[in-house]
Amino acid sequence: MGRLFGTDGIRGVANEYPMTSEMSLRIGCATAHFFKRQDHKTRIIIGKDTRISGYMLEYGLVSGICSMGADAFLAGPLPTPGLGFITRSMRFDAGIVISASHNPFQDNGIKIFNGDGFKLSDEMESEIEQLILESNILPLPTSKQEPGKVHKVQDACDRYMVFLKDAFPKHGSMQGMNIILDCANGATFRVAPSTFVELGASVKTLSAEPDGRNINANCGSEYPERLAEQIVKDKADVGFAFDGDGDRVTTVDETGGVLTGDQILAICARMMKEESRLANNVVVSTVMSNIGLGLALKELGIEHVTTRVGDRYVLKQMLARGARIGGEGSGHMIFLDHHTTGDGIITALRVVSAMKRAGQPLSELAKLMKVFPQRLINVKVKDKPPIETVPEIVAAIEHVERILGDAGRVLVRYSGTQPMCRVMVEGPTHEETEKYCKQIAEVVRGKLANRAG
Repeated sequence: MGRLFGTDGIRGVANEYPMTSEMSLRIGCATAHFFKRQDHKTRIIIGKDTRISGYMLEYGLVSGICSMGADAFLAGPLPTPGLGFITRSMRFDAGIVISASHNPFQDNGIKIFNGDGFKLSDEMESEIEQLILESNILPLPTSKQEPGKVHKVQDACDRYMVFLKDAFPKHGSMQGMNIILDCANGATFRVAPSTFVELGASVKTLSAEPDGRNINANCGSEYPERLAEQIVKDKADVGFAFDGDGDRVTTVDETGGVLTGDQILAICARMMKEESRLANNVVVSTVMSNIGLGLALKELGIEHVTTRVGDRYVLKQMLARGARIGGEGSGHMIFLDHHTTGDGIITALRVVSAMKRAGQPLSELAKLMKVFPQRLINVKVKDKPPIETVPEIVAAIEHVERILGDAGRVLVRYSGTQPMCRVMVEGPTHEETEKYCKQIAEVVRGKLANRAG
């Protein structure tokens, strides 16, 4: 039995281990035990995205939490960052989100926040995982244990919207702006449109009619093509495509051009520096960031720090360096001057703020950073041996690195949430990056796709 927690909580196919009702009950028990308080009744809040399997997992978590004597509070459909905010602002002892982010509806997952609204550290996850997996460690409820109660939090979305609007300049307005939002039929389908409308924008929504099965289905952050077409057709000012749980966003300019998360980092970092809000003059991103981000930040006189892939590692480095902005090329941004976790809606609000402040269309602001050609191929694998232990893959990587020299780079890593090996190549031209990425991906496919798991 392998490790439960990946780079972003526990994730898998719904109704298959570990995303079963039995496991969700154990996760509820373990979480309640881990966060048990002696000075007051333990209170844990649960939110979810719009997947049909969310009900099954929610009820399992509630049963586990209440069996341990803690009270469970249900927020209903709410973006992951919204649940993080509610956990902190309403002083819950912990918060649990049921979501598989940008994955298809067949998948689901569980993420846990501590009472401060931060995702758990590796150490905390390991302790909870041990409680979940080892039945002799987790105290079993007895008849002497008074069960907890279940409560509904009716105003979670409204509270979160007030918090979101505070991320936009106090006296600012989006009056006169035409904005299109793709809500991925996910957790942002109510909150995002209402927030932008209340700030004065004229808003058109796409994919905002969830039915439990259409979340992320050819829409949202992973599929911005429809949004780009609609922006050009409607002559909109900007568009934002959120993922299923709302912690990341893909941004599209007025020409239909899709910006990378690295470009958004550069744009927002420059704005924060000009407003004297860029703490310690540093930006944190992952090793997957485009070469162009580092060059753009250097030109702006801003220090660029990189970390391993995963928002938790970005956050850890941000806290260590006192940074206020960090993120990933996928569009997962953290603005620590306002929130404890990545928030797609806050990122979108910051982009609009930058546009309003500069008085320029987004396509012009995007020119701040040159995007070097980059190719990413995801190879489905049966198991995940350390890359350095597979000589053929090592040789393929070294061969391409010798050819590219200082004009590019290669990064091969496993997904933390899916059975995938990600092969990324950056180079001077699209043709070269495509060619070399395919070469390495074929070797990875040949060695890892057919290995016995």
